[in-house]
Amino acid sequence: MPMTAEQMQRYARHTVLPGVGAEGQERIMASSALIVGAGGLGSPAALYLAAAGVGRIGLADADCVSLSNLQRQVIHTTADVGRAKVDSAREKMLAVNPGVRVDTYRAMLTPGNAGQIIGGYDFIIDATDNFGAKFLINDVCTAQGKPFSYAGVLRFAGQAMTHLPGTACLRCLYGGEPPAGEVPSGEEVGVLGSVVGILGTVQATEALKFFSGAGSLLAGRLLAVDALTMQFRTLSVAQAAACPACGSRQGATKGTKL
Repeated sequence: MPMTAEQMQRYARHTVLPGVGAEGQERIMASSALIVGAGGLGSPAALYLAAAGVGRIGLADADCVSLSNLQRQVIHTTADVGRAKVDSAREKMLAVNPGVRVDTYRAMLTPGNAGQIIGGYDFIIDATDNFGAKFLINDVCTAQGKPFSYAGVLRFAGQAMTHLPGTACLRCLYGGEPPAGEVPSGEEVGVLGSVVGILGTVQATEALKFFSGAGSLLAGRLLAVDALTMQFRTLSVAQAAACPACGSRQGATKGTKL
């Protein structure tokens, strides 16, 4: 449907962009995105996708807001402590843009529900903070041919990559989950809140470019951010021919416990 006068005014800074325009904005409005994790990465991603007018946005998270979240999870406020994150986030997103639809899933993604939840969306944002969830999202998305954005942050550094069918996935990059205890968690070693914001915003940007058709994505490329030195590097990542998720052994991860 053509945009209304109110929508033309709301999205005016998009419609004058080369490569986006009114047609690109209409594609954004007709698209859907699932954000798995309503925390540090998911906060900016959710706010920017709502502000951009993505027609339907899903939020999946089982947690409640805690005081220690507020240093980086900027979609939540002190008054939200104790509330379900998906409810808190949905409220802020609709306050920014009541014209979008926000569906919530107050649950962890599991091998039992991930396929059905992910299957209903055009683009997936992995805003989780643990390897089990990341590889589950990777394997379901590659099996369904779904594009998704991966990101991770620890201490002062972060990285992001986008998978499209036919390009490298998370298993091409890392193989599989690291042994338990090998990689410390943010709870153990800390994370600079603003760095999480940088990477979550990158993920939102990847989704909006995918929907609108503008620019090129981080497909086959890993963006590495070192905030201490403020250096940004992009590394090429080749698709592994024998990758069990997206290569010749595709499907080999099916049924595994992640």
